[in-house]
Amino acid sequence: MAASQVEADFQADPEALREALCVLAGSDAENCSYSQGYVKRQAVFACNTCTTSAAEPAGICLACANNCHDGHDIFELYTKRNFCCDCGNNKFGEFKCKLIPDKADENFRNQYNHNFSGCYCTCDRPYPDTDDQANDEMIQCVVCEDWFHSRHLGCTVVEPEELQEMVCEACMNKTPFLWTYAAHFAVPPVMAPPEEGVEVDTEDEENSFTTQHIHKTPSPSTGAEQTEKEVEDKSSSCKRTHVEMMGSPARTVAKTVVCRLRELQVQGLERPRRGAVFWPYSWRSELCTCMSCKKAYVAADVPFLMDQSDTILAYENKGLAEPFGQHPLMALINSMEHVQQLEVIYGFKEMTTSFAAFSDQCVAEGKMVTDEAVNQFFEELRSGKRRKTNTGYQ
Repeated sequence: MAASQVEADFQADPEALREALCVLAGSDAENCSYSQGYVKRQAVFACNTCTTSAAEPAGICLACANNCHDGHDIFELYTKRNFCCDCGNNKFGEFKCKLIPDKADENFRNQYNHNFSGCYCTCDRPYPDTDDQANDEMIQCVVCEDWFHSRHLGCTVVEPEELQEMVCEACMNKTPFLWTYAAHFAVPPVMAPPEEGVEVDTEDEENSFTTQHIHKTPSPSTGAEQTEKEVEDKSSSCKRTHVEMMGSPARTVAKTVVCRLRELQVQGLERPRRGAVFWPYSWRSELCTCMSCKKAYVAADVPFLMDQSDTILAYENKGLAEPFGQHPLMALINSMEHVQQLEVIYGFKEMTTSFAAFSDQCVAEGKMVTDEAVNQFFEELRSGKRRKTNTGYQ
């Protein structure tokens, strides 16, 4: 992509460049990821030139997009979990990967959806959609990894600063135990469209959640049950003590392991089972990991929910923590002369630092970030760059 186009995209959406860097920074821009097998999470692309929408879906890694498919019609799929690069396998016919020519015919564990054909959401439309005039952001489900228009989520989208992880309604219904956790830990629901003249009040629900969250002890059983249990406890106390003294780990574990999901279910806190669900980033730590629940995650094909490092946030933070010299942007300047490379690196670092300061100043002064202000910012940045170039490397 030309530098002028990158700048134009950045002007149109100030967060676009940072988001792109977050996605790319965790992936290798030089080495095909195929040798790593099914990578836990990586940036994935599709090539319209090599695999059209009518062909079998296929995905390629960042390095293959840069090296093997340079000049092709490539579109970005953001990140995918547990994906192995398809570049050059049977789905590409006679085309071979330039980085690792010898690959298996097919990656059977890869999962594909309509995103690989350039379609998204429940409306199965392309993005960007030239026929859609609505200015509607798209949000990715952390389970199926499909992208959805906010207006097609079946609920009112929360404020951007609260927008964290989202699970679409279809995935919630495929993993129904998540509805129990949603009642306790997710962002309170605001269903859409609301009835005319009726305000949705979540204050009582939030207060109920606070009370239920603090008091997690299940409701007491009936008096008869308590009496029976007390008799059992008294009659078997000596026996349990003897077993424990003899070191029976199985019995000890059985007495101490408690299923958190069942505890929450006993509390009876409910939530409407419709619409997408928005979660705080810490929600996965609230999921029960007893043996029964682990089996349920595997059966529902969502074992990754137990992994805190599976999140997009963890992936982005890991990528951005890498030294700048290892940043994928370096792949874009390998063909430049040394002086040009230094200029691009300096310019990029100066641009990101300056724009962050510019944004912070606008927020502090309560000013709107207008197109005119952004254009002026880039003009001043270009003027500063020219002055530095004229007095620097020759």
